[in-house]
Amino acid sequence: MLKFGNIEIEKGILLAPMEDITDISFRLVCKELGADLVYTEFVNSEGLVRANERTHKKLKIIEEERPVGIQIYGGNIDSMVGAARIAEAENPDLIDINAGCWVKNVVGCGAGSALLKDLPYLQKMVKAVVDSVSLPVTVKTRIGWDSKSIRIVEAAKMLEDVGIKALTVHCRTRQMGHKGDADWSWIDKVKNAVSIPVILNGNVLTAQDVKKSFDDTNADAVMIARGAIGNPWIFKEAKELLTTGKISTVINDDIKINTCLRHLELAIEIKGERRAVVEHRKFYSGYLKGMHHASKIRMELMQYTDFESVKNILLRYSDELKELPAFFPNPFRLQEDLQV
Repeated sequence: MLKFGNIEIEKGILLAPMEDITDISFRLVCKELGADLVYTEFVNSEGLVRANERTHKKLKIIEEERPVGIQIYGGNIDSMVGAARIAEAENPDLIDINAGCWVKNVVGCGAGSALLKDLPYLQKMVKAVVDSVSLPVTVKTRIGWDSKSIRIVEAAKMLEDVGIKALTVHCRTRQMGHKGDADWSWIDKVKNAVSIPVILNGNVLTAQDVKKSFDDTNADAVMIARGAIGNPWIFKEAKELLTTGKISTVINDDIKINTCLRHLELAIEIKGERRAVVEHRKFYSGYLKGMHHASKIRMELMQYTDFESVKNILLRYSDELKELPAFFPNPFRLQEDLQV
């Protein structure tokens, strides 16, 4: 059970914070399709305390997406405290601290998973943030810096001691990045060491993975990251699988295209037409994956910056797909899948 603050979710399925992905429009799509809790993109604490306008815009949340968490990251304690207070003013349901990002430019600033190299400093930072805000504070991290320094159980105890309300564990080391299999066995080890909710993350790419993670571990919730990109239906499918033992919803090409357009319409309401259309290009590979001649359609979509043109292309494409024989031989399928 994921229970803290005003959040109480049985077998919760969460949308992970992802840079350049989990803006309001994508969070709303995932929420509509069953995500129990969503998070903002991770927000740079230095940008917030320096009043960077673009950074501050990432904090924006709306009522329709609740419950929602704001995730912040940084390597300086004073900046993280200042950022947490700024984030609290936006009235999220929780503040999450990123102690797991593995990318070089984040780690190079002493943030993200770099904090795992100095657990006392991580504990000091988290305590300072917890003490500075009234909202629940949670942490997302990895099992360790590398295979020789897996200290997640010790870290979990230290963080519980300073007042975090839940811990998300990406079951890989920083050294692994996204490579190799996540070791879910660490979830139960952490669960046995602390009393706060523990959330499983890593290698959750399908609805079947969600079910398996609950079946194989005592996780209080499961967090989905890359598995939701281009496939926000994973939340709906996972809910069906958990409650009925089977996936009854059929996600066909028409549904995928209409969801893609719904996502873009929401983005336009928030960002404006041109910016939203240009930024939406990164989602076409996911939404159109496996469809007949999808690469050709993606290339065509890249030429336009207005919604009407994108809409006309996708609706025309949807009609063309409906005209194909049920078992149309597609010699391009393998090639297109490799390009995604």
